[in-house]
Amino acid sequence: MRTVRAVTVAPGVPDSLRLVDDWPEPAPEEGAILVEALAVGICGTDLEIIAGHYGEAPPGQERLVIGHEALGRVLEDPTGSLEPGDLVAGVVRHPDPVPCPNCAVDEWDMCRNGRYTEHGIKGLPGFARERWRVQPKFAVGLDPVLAPVGMLLEPASVVAKAWDHIERIGNRAEWNPQTVLITGAGPIGLLAALLGTQRGLTVHVLDRNTTGPKPDLVRALGATYHTAPVNELDFKPDVLVECTGAPVVVLDAMCKVGPNGIVCLTGVSSGGRTINFDAGALNRELVLENNVVFGSVNANRRHWDQAAEALARADQSWLNSLITRRVPMSDFAMAYEHTGEDIKVMLDLTS
Repeated sequence: MRTVRAVTVAPGVPDSLRLVDDWPEPAPEEGAILVEALAVGICGTDLEIIAGHYGEAPPGQERLVIGHEALGRVLEDPTGSLEPGDLVAGVVRHPDPVPCPNCAVDEWDMCRNGRYTEHGIKGLPGFARERWRVQPKFAVGLDPVLAPVGMLLEPASVVAKAWDHIERIGNRAEWNPQTVLITGAGPIGLLAALLGTQRGLTVHVLDRNTTGPKPDLVRALGATYHTAPVNELDFKPDVLVECTGAPVVVLDAMCKVGPNGIVCLTGVSSGGRTINFDAGALNRELVLENNVVFGSVNANRRHWDQAAEALARADQSWLNSLITRRVPMSDFAMAYEHTGEDIKVMLDLTS
């Protein structure tokens, strides 16, 4: 049996990250399209899985191949949906088998019963292996120009969903947004800012970093960079996309938008912290200003396609600048070391 190298963990066991040299070749049951892996992006979810906080191996297996921000090249596709040599990414979440009402109509990002599966996270092998397979329904073709940065498609799909839902909510009434504030200049925040500028909005990004690449990346988009606390800013945005998950920032964000404003929460808080906060004042503001606060996570196929289009239209040198480290597979452990200075780390699966 042919084998491949794969980066794996034992879910629930802290620091069990291993590079396995003889992982089984992906079985045809995983999908008709066979893909040569090029790279995976690393995010906080990977680090939490490595720390043992969560993660679930496929049924009957003890270890989980991690990696959900995929980029690969098609080796064979007997279905004809893609051609050999095409760049491809795999959709992370798959619908539950029941299915729930949302999964039944391919809105698996809005699964209601929690029985979905996710590559590299929950019940499905991830993409940090030299070869993987995917069903045509979950294979997203990429423009060749995205070869150096295609692993950004997964976080971009999360942002595309956020903007899709922002616009659906905004259209409850006559809506002509002008200004958006993004809190957090990590990969999600910067990609949210990119999609904001592509919509012709005046974009502001707030982050604590005063040095490093983040301020310049924001300004390169034509956006304005801020380091002051949210509640000290001298304007009220029409839209606020919160990407930090920091409790104080989340609460300040909900209080900051203008009339008919929309706050989209994409950052996940860790919990366990109590803050003295005037909930009554927040409620009064939300009601009297017709404001909306909602959470957004994951993405369905429509959002992946929207993200692929947005990345292909972006300045490719700017996207390249988001990748602050490219680590060969032979040095895999270095890719998962949190330095606090990176924006996006990429694991090169071809070396």
